[in-house]
Amino acid sequence: MRLGVIDVGSNTVHLLIVEAHPGASPVPYHSQRSTLRLMSYLDDDGAIVEEGQRLLIDAIQQAADTVAELGVDDLISTATSAIREAANGEQVLARIAVETGIELRVLSGDGEARITMLAVRRWFGWSAGEILLFDIGGGSFEIAQGADEYPDVQVSLPLGAARTTLTFFRDDPPSAQSVSQLRAHARAAFTDVRDRLFSDRPRPTRVVGTSKTIRSLARLVGGPADPTTGELAPIHYAGLREWEPTLRQMPSEVRQFLPDITPERGYQILAGAIVLRTAMKVFEVSTLAVSPWALREGIVLRYIDGLDAPRASEPSVFRAADDDAASAS
Repeated sequence: MRLGVIDVGSNTVHLLIVEAHPGASPVPYHSQRSTLRLMSYLDDDGAIVEEGQRLLIDAIQQAADTVAELGVDDLISTATSAIREAANGEQVLARIAVETGIELRVLSGDGEARITMLAVRRWFGWSAGEILLFDIGGGSFEIAQGADEYPDVQVSLPLGAARTTLTFFRDDPPSAQSVSQLRAHARAAFTDVRDRLFSDRPRPTRVVGTSKTIRSLARLVGGPADPTTGELAPIHYAGLREWEPTLRQMPSEVRQFLPDITPERGYQILAGAIVLRTAMKVFEVSTLAVSPWALREGIVLRYIDGLDAPRASEPSVFRAADDDAASAS
């Protein structure tokens, strides 16, 4: 069957269409994205302003038009932290449904972490053992850990690359003081969750990072992907530390010309690097493996798993994730 996923994030509206069958790896059929930087369109109260809503609706309509043109057997539409945390998120969701016909399902932060862990586990397999997962989005930073397909513990923090850029970096390039403030803020947040939630967990056998920001940093720090397998080199803490001063000295319009750094990532890649390096330091991680599969692939995999069930339905894909997260907490 052909399955479509519309994912509304803090930076992009991404449409992924795959050929999906039980027992088989999903095969990409079509992918397109519209860059929004939705968090740049929040007012002082945290509501998405009219211009941002219009851009969002137009991007979702483009995705819906592509779905209609290419055809899918089923369509799953999700939204993450940007709409989840917007003061007028419910009103924006209702407007999107009226104007585009697309009803977005908003994932919780814990739900994001759990579904992403499923994708990572399927990619690396059971032999990876205890996995510690870092996932940097535009608005949030998810951390999860466990030895199974779903984590035993997970947390979502407001430390996404776009959010921290907008919150801490008023100048471009940022001042040394603002960089220090971001690092101190991230260190305090990571230390708190490490001590509260992860201190009783066994030492991970593999630490994995996923998201566009982490994949971009992997190409920057570790070099291009393997031409045969497409696998990215791991991110070493030492390499990230060496690159950070260079990124700090560059304005965002220069960073976008670095290898594999797109314009939409150029403005936030420094904050992403700082937050990731801080997480690695707090959790004592020297090397971070990179997973090409993340939230969207996890959504697809969970859907495929449900195809053998007597009554598989799109909402149950997410209800199970959120119910699992609620019971775990």
